[in-house]
Amino acid sequence: MAATDTPAPATGEERFPGFGEDAPLDIPDLNHPENAKLIAQRMRDGSMDDFSQALGTTHNCAHPVRLSGSSVAVDTTTGEVLTSFDASGLPFGVLHRPCGNRRASVCPACSRTYARDTYALIHAGVAGGKTVPEQVRDNPLLFVTLTAPSFGPVHGHRSGRACRPRRRDDRTRCPHGRPSWCTRVHDQYDEVNGAPLCFQCHDTASAVMWQWHAPELWRRFTIALHRAIAHHLAVPDSRLGEHASIQYAKVAEHQARGLIHFHALIRLDGPAAGGTGAPAPPSLDGDALAAAVRQVVPTVTAIAEPVDHEDTPRVLAFGSQVDVRTVRAGSRTDDPAGPLTPDQVAGYLAKYSTKDSSGLHGRGQGRPHILALRRECREMATRAATFHERDHDYQRMGKWVHCLGFRGHFGTKSRRYSLTLGALRRARSRWQALAAESRRTGRPLDTRDLEARLLADDAEETTQVVGSWTYVGTGWRDHLEQALALAVAARAREYDLWKAERRKDRDGLDTR
Repeated sequence: MAATDTPAPATGEERFPGFGEDAPLDIPDLNHPENAKLIAQRMRDGSMDDFSQALGTTHNCAHPVRLSGSSVAVDTTTGEVLTSFDASGLPFGVLHRPCGNRRASVCPACSRTYARDTYALIHAGVAGGKTVPEQVRDNPLLFVTLTAPSFGPVHGHRSGRACRPRRRDDRTRCPHGRPSWCTRVHDQYDEVNGAPLCFQCHDTASAVMWQWHAPELWRRFTIALHRAIAHHLAVPDSRLGEHASIQYAKVAEHQARGLIHFHALIRLDGPAAGGTGAPAPPSLDGDALAAAVRQVVPTVTAIAEPVDHEDTPRVLAFGSQVDVRTVRAGSRTDDPAGPLTPDQVAGYLAKYSTKDSSGLHGRGQGRPHILALRRECREMATRAATFHERDHDYQRMGKWVHCLGFRGHFGTKSRRYSLTLGALRRARSRWQALAAESRRTGRPLDTRDLEARLLADDAEETTQVVGSWTYVGTGWRDHLEQALALAVAARAREYDLWKAERRKDRDGLDTR
């Protein structure tokens, strides 16, 4: 190639080789002789077609809920039975419904639906739409990350640098004789990431206690920020709603060390009486809001009661690493000086919303520091059970061992940030009802103001569904069908990525 030649940019097909509208579904695990024999048998008896039909109705769910029974749709104004439905006429004689699990490690297909809904919810609060007024685009917006404090030095990925380089002539070791340095360069997938340099020095008990009280720390942060904004505007705390309101959407993400990060979009609106997205006070822009957040975070603390008589109270706080980035300062869509855009931050939060602690366990028996957090959480729950009253908060700690002690919701929002996940699910249900009615009557669907009608809170439902259903079980019939469901879900996701890349190529956008 000549020195002046410039390599052509990779196309969607080159970035995703083998992907296309006619690309076959390649599932290596199904090449096993037993699976191949099972597939051939089901192709002969026709049950593979039934499975494909059931899989399509669940949108490739890995663990569908199986129900038996029937239902009828009744016109509430006339009492006429519009349609009837009986699961006995479906494949396998049962109704398959998606499990709806938000965790990608449990059901990739349902978690994608959850992520899309979360993206729509968050993006509406950033740019408007879906019944949220577009005036929210003009209000100050921050992307904030709050972390856990350090409970002892841990290994970590340092972007190509040594983990914890030893200073010249520094041979300091911990009280247990272990080095306080690590000269290795860990990549981002190294399973030692997050593990303490010395397990005996690491305060695992306090880490679990911080995790347990993290939702309370967030609640106190919102209260403190409310007071700081009132002070900035020189109004009493009780009357801040007459001048401004703070709206947010946040998600929690487990770090490699097993502790929670809070990622949040914080938006400043005007008076509560003005509704969602009311113009923010002109005297408080995004930079001033960011300064208030940085000032408030170090002041937020919570007292953790001891789990028993051998334990001690702890003063808990957020970590010193606080990332506050101004997405927009106000009166415009984006901050031209910052790399973040509303679409990006909505995508970030939607991605984090489907994660859980299962991805931290690693291969084999699991990462030792994650197992240590689980063990400590279980032991603290046992100790608290014999020391505190039955209705004490700590009595529920044993139920959250799988989350390493974090008992909060992984995704939350303030009331007037935007619409709700329930509204989006209700809109899907209404759409299905409208489409079914259009097919039944032969009348074309009226698409005028369709989105507003689907998302309306006070929509008049003229059709009521009355059913009698019995739970049969959860999951597909065997491991083969589950493997097929997982493979098809993965293929669908990859195909969506391929189509997105092709759209970028067609529109001439930079896809690097």
